[in-house]
Amino acid sequence: MLRRRSRREDKKNRHIPIFFVRLRVENKLFETARVATPTGEMVAGASGRGICYLGWADGRHHASEMEQLARALGTPPVEVAAARNPHLAALAAQLAEYFDGRRREFDLPLDPIGTPFQRRVWDALARIPYGTTASYSAQAAAMGCPRSVRAVANANGRNKISIVLPCHRVTGSDGSLTGYGGGLERKAKLIFLEQIDKTNRP
Repeated sequence: MLRRRSRREDKKNRHIPIFFVRLRVENKLFETARVATPTGEMVAGASGRGICYLGWADGRHHASEMEQLARALGTPPVEVAAARNPHLAALAAQLAEYFDGRRREFDLPLDPIGTPFQRRVWDALARIPYGTTASYSAQAAAMGCPRSVRAVANANGRNKISIVLPCHRVTGSDGSLTGYGGGLERKAKLIFLEQIDKTNRP
């Protein structure tokens, strides 16, 4: 016999984020692997659906982002060799091609975990062409919300899939480099890498 939920239970359940409930029920997998790159060691993470994390091991938000993902996915991260996970293996191979100048776009299943607005912002990031930069205001305008520059900038800062979702291509309105989780030096190197490659191979 089914037990009818009390009003207190109904009220409590209304405050549970729907996408977190879905992830906990269907997606009990969070594997990570370390990936060596010319800009330093990175940590990649994959859920059962695809890549959910890529950041530098010494990044200023690395520990807190891993904790956030573990809560969202409902399981702690398990470190494995990249070759053992097909998503991580594909990411490692494509990263190597990117840094060698042999890849301009990534072809990977992604599982970016965030709010609907954050996901819209990250989708807009993916549309910024390789070898170019855009300002936060231009990104907001492209999304159809030109007055939400600060909200767009904050969502960029919460992007947990660096390089693949290229928040390094976003600059200040005057072209200056602004905050980056991996550090401004790395941001400058990534922009330079892409622009040089595009100049040499239009």
